[in-house]
Amino acid sequence: MGLGDKLENTKDNVVGKAKEAAGKVTDNERLEAEGKVDQGKADLKQAGEKVKDAFKN
Repeated sequence: MGLGDKLENTKDNVVGKAKEAAGKVTDNERLEAEGKVDQGKADLKQAGEKVKDAFKN
């Protein structure tokens, strides 16, 4: 879609990185794993946005 979706994906990626870091600091493997999953989802969504942009042009 548009810029809003890309910003949302970037925000999700940053939140995932924060969760991962918090999990490492607190030795919480579940939180660390959740952060990695959030980052992966954000990366996939961002890739989808790039594909959409490529087909628009």
